[in-house]
Amino acid sequence: MSGIDGIIYLILIACLLPYIFAIIAKKAGGFKVRDNQNPREFLAATTGLAARANAVQQNSFESLPLFIASILMAEYMVIPQNIIMTLGIAYILLRVIYGICYLCNLSALRSIIWFLSMACPIALLITVIKVI
Repeated sequence: MSGIDGIIYLILIACLLPYIFAIIAKKAGGFKVRDNQNPREFLAATTGLAARANAVQQNSFESLPLFIASILMAEYMVIPQNIIMTLGIAYILLRVIYGICYLCNLSALRSIIWFLSMACPIALLITVIKVI
């Protein structure tokens, strides 16, 4: 998985992660077909595991623009592929671990993992700046 196909897979996986957590939130909250009339209202009213999974979903969507921008900018500026892939894979793995920590209600560890996951796209952008 190298070259542009690797970049596309990284972006695709990162974009799908929030939906996985949305499914977990709905499943844990007892989502029914009738709840599809207003799924955001349903998720906002959940508690416990379902509410935490919904929070992971929301945070995952919030972090996507920075990740996608950094990956595309790094590719555009011809940053070495191994750097892009390493930081991209690290971001995705850390986001999965972040989600697990959130679901398990491990708030201190979750915050550390969040910071590390956000450091990946920031490091990519700093690498781009150094090239300019």
